[in-house]
Amino acid sequence: MKRGSNTFKIALGGIFLALTMVCLFAASIVPGIELTLFACSSFFTAFMILESGVGGAVLLFAAASLLGLIILPNKLAMIPFIFLFGYYGILKFFIEKIPGTIPQLACKVCFFAAVLSVGILGFMDLVSGGIHLPEAPAALLVIGGTLLMLLYDFIYSFVISFYIRRIQRKGIDEFKLS
Repeated sequence: MKRGSNTFKIALGGIFLALTMVCLFAASIVPGIELTLFACSSFFTAFMILESGVGGAVLLFAAASLLGLIILPNKLAMIPFIFLFGYYGILKFFIEKIPGTIPQLACKVCFFAAVLSVGILGFMDLVSGGIHLPEAPAALLVIGGTLLMLLYDFIYSFVISFYIRRIQRKGIDEFKLS
């Protein structure tokens, strides 16, 4: 199968969908590490952008969202994925097209704060998907959550860079962690 062909993109989309579903299934049943698993599930959207463009990533997000709502035992666990993590790679792609680091960072901070504010102030129990947050003032949770999301964004960039350097350029056949 030739890299870049439609067959390759479809097959890779299926693999990324399966890996996304494994992460989401684990997040729905393994207590304590839900946010880590949601974060891991979101990386495959970015990888799909690199391999087939934004259209493929949108299809991956839609398929994972729909499939997760159908097959996951805990449907509420899909809420953080659908409302933030699932499309974050697509959002990051477009935000990072804005020239300059400061405007990009401002967009990310505003986005994170808005999503967290709506979630915390609007419908905390529904949006958290079973994730237990500490009892604290809403403003403190939004600030702390935004800082954590900026750390997540930094790690996300590192994972994308690793994927480009070690997997995409060399090809799956030559992939080695060392």
